Amino acid sequence: MEEHFDVAVLGMGPGGEVAASQLLKAGKKVAVIERELIGGECAYWACVPSKTLLRPPEAKTGAARAPGVTGAELEWAAASDYRDYMIRHLDDKAQVDSYTGQGATVIKAEARITGPGTLQAGDRTITADHIIIATGSEAVVPDLEGAGNVTTWTNRETFTTTRLPGRAVVIGGSAVGTETATFLARFGVDVTLVHRGKHLLEREDPRVGELAQHYLREAGVKVRLETNALKATREGNGSLLELDDGTSVETDVVIFATGRRPRSKELGFEAAGVTLGATGAVEIDQHCRAAGNVWAIGDVTGVMPFTHVAKYQGRIVADAILGQPRAATYEGIPRVVFGDPEIAAAGITQAQADEQGLSTAFAELDLAASLARPWTYEREPRGHLGLLTDTNKGVLIGAWAVSPLAGEWIHQASLAIRARIPISVLHDQVAQFPTYSEAFQGALDKLKYRKED
Repeated sequence: MEEHFDVAVLGMGPGGEVAASQLLKAGKKVAVIERELIGGECAYWACVPSKTLLRPPEAKTGAARAPGVTGAELEWAAASDYRDYMIRHLDDKAQVDSYTGQGATVIKAEARITGPGTLQAGDRTITADHIIIATGSEAVVPDLEGAGNVTTWTNRETFTTTRLPGRAVVIGGSAVGTETATFLARFGVDVTLVHRGKHLLEREDPRVGELAQHYLREAGVKVRLETNALKATREGNGSLLELDDGTSVETDVVIFATGRRPRSKELGFEAAGVTLGATGAVEIDQHCRAAGNVWAIGDVTGVMPFTHVAKYQGRIVADAILGQPRAATYEGIPRVVFGDPEIAAAGITQAQADEQGLSTAFAELDLAASLARPWTYEREPRGHLGLLTDTNKGVLIGAWAVSPLAGEWIHQASLAIRARIPISVLHDQVAQFPTYSEAFQGALDKLKYRKED
């Protein structure tokens, strides 16, 4: 027997949840389909547990750097207990009950699209006026000789572990690799980070990677750049990881932080007319439409694979289905790495601006040399801000900050880029004293931008 719905949401991570919730509020008949846990990767194995576990060491570091504070210590058992609370002990019963209470039909099953407007979810055949694909992404685990003989983790095992290893090798210098290394090192694990690139955080300006490397080393992480892992072998109770520079590293666990790929394989998307790109990403238009009555949001689209982008796309699709279409735009969306200190960016990099042939001006500000707030916040204050402007248009096009609370105050730059606020207006902004936001005025002053009449 077929069951018909206004909308079927395939995958209930953050993007799927936002879309489903808005459609349910609008009175639509909605089926939500999830093979694992409602809330998705972010809620149980990625964003929420990682940021929860990064907070205690951040607090300890903050206490150590604040004058007049002593005695802050980390307690792994209490931190992991709170992490378990935050990830709901890997139980989504409350979420299932919540959606059922809102009128949704909740289906916990493997599902695939079998044709236009049709899905097979377990033993149930579902038809829908609209299908929203929100199947997310999965960790990429590269081929490593001998990996099957040693202990290997991805983000899932790392951020749900109940027992910390004594030693860990993190392979990958992305945001995940940087956060993983920070978390483990601050909790006392002997960490080596191995990255094949010349810089950490390669989607950002090289200067950001340089600062990230400095602070990782300050935390005790041994950073090995332009290096590849070749082979893993079991050595007693531990492992030995051979590197292509002729050296090796002893470790208890090898952690892959080597990127993610869209989860689109063998899910029948093509049966509904959906086109997949070379990486497996679902191709979408400016309204997140993938084909006919099929929409796609989140990591599966390959468009800025962040939780906040998935949620934004969920709102875009819900509005389109409800007859209020608007185009998605991705300029200025913030990117934050929850290191210690935080690393935040928005807009484009200098290299991207050069590729576009833009005329630019750039300024970097040492916060401790320019502001009062870093000194009131901590001893031996840390922090830098970089601003990139389009000198022809007179607008901000890129920004980055490596500083305490950077993930909060980068949003001023994000809004300026998205709204194309003129530099002259930004110059006239008056920031609260003393705050980190004052840094924007200082960096703009360094640009010596000539105010237009």
